[in-house]
Amino acid sequence: MNTKSNQLGKQSEKIYDRATKVLTGGVSRNTIFRNPHPFYVSTANGSYITDVDGCKRIDFANNMASLIHGHSHPKIIEAVTDQLQKGSAFTMGSELEVKYAELLNNRTKSFEKIRFMNSGTEAVMTMIKASRVYTGKHKIAKAEGTYHGTYDYAEISQTSNPTNWGTIDKPNPVPIVEETPKGVLNDMVIFPYNDIERTIKLLNQNANEIACVLIDLVPHRVGLIPATKEYIDAIYKWTRENNTILAFDEVVTYRVNYSGAQENYNVEPDLTALGKIIGGGFPIGALAGKSEIMQVLDPTEKKIRHPHSGTFSANPISMTAGYTAMKMFDKQAVLDLNKLTKIAIKQIEESISLSGIPACVTGDGSMFRVHFNNNKPTTYREAYQEKEIKTIINELLDYLFLKENIIMINTCACMFATTLNQQHVDRLSEALLNGFRIIKPKLENIS
Repeated sequence: MNTKSNQLGKQSEKIYDRATKVLTGGVSRNTIFRNPHPFYVSTANGSYITDVDGCKRIDFANNMASLIHGHSHPKIIEAVTDQLQKGSAFTMGSELEVKYAELLNNRTKSFEKIRFMNSGTEAVMTMIKASRVYTGKHKIAKAEGTYHGTYDYAEISQTSNPTNWGTIDKPNPVPIVEETPKGVLNDMVIFPYNDIERTIKLLNQNANEIACVLIDLVPHRVGLIPATKEYIDAIYKWTRENNTILAFDEVVTYRVNYSGAQENYNVEPDLTALGKIIGGGFPIGALAGKSEIMQVLDPTEKKIRHPHSGTFSANPISMTAGYTAMKMFDKQAVLDLNKLTKIAIKQIEESISLSGIPACVTGDGSMFRVHFNNNKPTTYREAYQEKEIKTIINELLDYLFLKENIIMINTCACMFATTLNQQHVDRLSEALLNGFRIIKPKLENIS
């Protein structure tokens, strides 16, 4: 354990005191907030982050799954530094954009054309709007509990709970932001994840109005539970029969396989939203899919049906970093990282067994999540965490962060990077074993 952690973030506390005077809540993104204050980074390299108090931690979060090669990778730094000498953004195109588009389109079979943007949220937003234009319909169908960014329609029902989620036969469209227009809710069809019969029934009730069915194949907020092949097959068949776009959100899941999580399934989507790892550590988003559908964005058409632009879209820095990162994340790198992740899951399951707590692990590819129940959940409602469990998870994560110098995502999840190795995995499973033993009495009290 790093002895400097005993300073308990004194410098971070001082910075946060300043931050509260100029930033709303002292932060620019709520995900970094923690009581009594966030911690601030001094430097980061590989799979280690050192904070302003000198405490060095192993990073298993990798900026919410966006850093596939960890921090400050020398090849990415070299490429970006070289490009910075030439300029960072222009009111002109660059060959880098074409070069990177060729790489990604050759990587995934369903990508015929691609358009770059600046975030995963923007990619999903553009995917939804393009689906409406192409189909001439306006409703959006999505699974209960799934996170698809912060666009009004995409975020509905991502935090549904027993007090508002309605019946399993017809889940309620639940807003996450107060005063979300009722029209948004009326244009949403919410279905239960991984439930074929109920999903198809709900889709049928709105068949003439649904522009796209939005699917995350391994949704983090639902529980990092892979969609079954039968479920995706059924939805695909329904979209073919009802002139509806099958839209995959692979902003997080593109890391699962060389061609994304869609490589695991029998069908191809019409459109795919991308983000996170394809930016190589810089802001990015992308929409890829069938040429015929992507044509609604085409400025050479007589009528531009969906005008799309963005000041920093396809900027040469994100293009350079992303291209470099994805070239390195080749088939062998994907296989190696997924293999290491499987070893980590096995060792964590051993830690669960040794500690004697009710827990299990779900996930796919290079990501996984710990659930505090004996049976692996298959749906959002099965994975839902009551307040008492969330409190215990926060206690565990605080222990790992402050005492074991381990960083995980606040859902008790990990998103691996190629900079991790077996020593890091051993350290993680050991730290979790210690943490599991600490929280065991509290888990027993609520079981």
